Amino acid sequence: MSQNKPVYLTAEGLKRLQDELTTLKTVKRQEIAAAFEQAIEEGDLRENAGYDEARRAQWDNDRRISELESILARAVVVEAGNGTPLEVGLGVSVELETDTGARMSLTIVGSHEADVFNGKISNESPMGQRLMGKKVGDRVEYPSPKGVQSYTIVELSYK
Repeated sequence: MSQNKPVYLTAEGLKRLQDELTTLKTVKRQEIAAAFEQAIEEGDLRENAGYDEARRAQWDNDRRISELESILARAVVVEAGNGTPLEVGLGVSVELETDTGARMSLTIVGSHEADVFNGKISNESPMGQRLMGKKVGDRVEYPSPKGVQSYTIVELSYK
């Protein structure tokens, strides 16, 4: 991923990443320091599994801190609009209906905020790309293992 590419986040996603960064820099670092202290008390560090584990935890924590700092430095917050959106875009919730009448709700978010299990899909995902710019009444076709699925956009909103 390009280090200069903007990272699109909702205000909620921005706060979640900021909170994670704060936790990693404070709570997690303190936990790792305590693990180092305990390992050092145990003696010989050359064959000390606790010391090796604390060192791995420190590397992982520092890597995630660096990653979060990079993401937050490139963050572009997508503000939810007022009223009803006219087309699918970042931060828009989409109500889809299949030909059988089954409904599905998705919210379009940036790639760092995507969470399929909670109905948040990335604007860069195949389905997200197909939905971007569409309006209520438009049909979207999506290839799946079961064959091509057709959806009609029945409602757009900001959540």
